[in-house]
Amino acid sequence: MSGSARGFGLAATTPATVIRAAAAAAEEHGYRTFWVNDTPDGDGLAALAQAATATERIGLGVGVIPLSRRTPESIVEQVRRLGLPLDRLRLGVGSGSGPGALRRVRQGIRALREALPAELVVAALGPRMCRLAGAEADAVLFNWLTPEHARVSAGWLQEGADQAGRPRPKLYAYVRVAIGPAAIQRLEQEAGRYERIPGYSEHFARMGVSARQTAIAVERPEELPAALQPWDGVLDELVVRAITAADTEEQVLELVRAAAPSNPY
Repeated sequence: MSGSARGFGLAATTPATVIRAAAAAAEEHGYRTFWVNDTPDGDGLAALAQAATATERIGLGVGVIPLSRRTPESIVEQVRRLGLPLDRLRLGVGSGSGPGALRRVRQGIRALREALPAELVVAALGPRMCRLAGAEADAVLFNWLTPEHARVSAGWLQEGADQAGRPRPKLYAYVRVAIGPAAIQRLEQEAGRYERIPGYSEHFARMGVSARQTAIAVERPEELPAALQPWDGVLDELVVRAITAADTEEQVLELVRAAAPSNPY
């Protein structure tokens, strides 16, 4: 990979007006995909439906729906009910919480593949889930990691693909980006929350870094392109996961412009 395409991501709890504006701006500025997360208080698929109304060609990703909270059948039903464009959909799922994570993801991906002709993405942190993603998914979504560890994780993914006799899935990663003191403070608060989650705590220990060290924080927009350079060529697509002071349209669009890819499609 001589370079990486770029996506842009927001929290699904971001106001719908901002989601529509950000998705339209991301499409205009040459991003390949637009992403939202999925949480109990932020419905990722519903947020993507808002983005779909404001765009025509950009890929639409949800990263990710926990399979411990949603069944594949309920996901399929909602995708169809919302009329999400399947040719643009990047449907991300993760294990969520509880025992049986690998089996839950394997069965979930297979059920979704039978029902929906969309790109299926698996969230993976450790070696076993990366190998499973390599064997089963169309793409993997990494999260809270360094460029160096992304290369290690890609190796695990390749092992799974090789064992299954299939091509390596695409590499996506959420990379949290903040501009300015207020956004950086919010980024640090989010990093602290993730460090208290057991699975992520193990992930950071495995890498030997803090959550904050995996993110990008700059004081001014013009500093961002250089800060993103260490990721060049590491992934198939880097997803700029926006952290702003208050998720206002002005703040989000500033970040869309500052992180825009240099070579639009």
